[in-house]
Amino acid sequence: MFGLKVISLTDAAAERVKEIMSGSERPIQGLRLGVKKGGCAGMSYTMDYVETPDPKDDVVDEKGVKVFVDPKAALFLLGTTMDFETSKLSSGFVFRNPNEVSACGCGESVELKPAEIAGTH
Repeated sequence: MFGLKVISLTDAAAERVKEIMSGSERPIQGLRLGVKKGGCAGMSYTMDYVETPDPKDDVVDEKGVKVFVDPKAALFLLGTTMDFETSKLSSGFVFRNPNEVSACGCGESVELKPAEIAGTH
């Protein structure tokens, strides 16, 4: 799509995706990552199981797992690193996104700007 990966995964994120896939009651190909409008900062990340891949998705095949990126979200996610962190109070996927302008205090939503691609102006 852009000549570079939309997202990359840390080892911890890849291991968690593997756990999710192996624990699923039905066979899944990977996880689909996207964004949707909502929350106090304007957008939130979405994740869904992928049983049948959508040919329009960008596919990140890394560290033994597949993450399918909704094409409508690709410009908002370009350059993002997907991680998985565990703390005393919670655990979950964390997104280090260079397109993030701000985040809400509750951590549930973010303000994102589309990535600027060199040579597209």
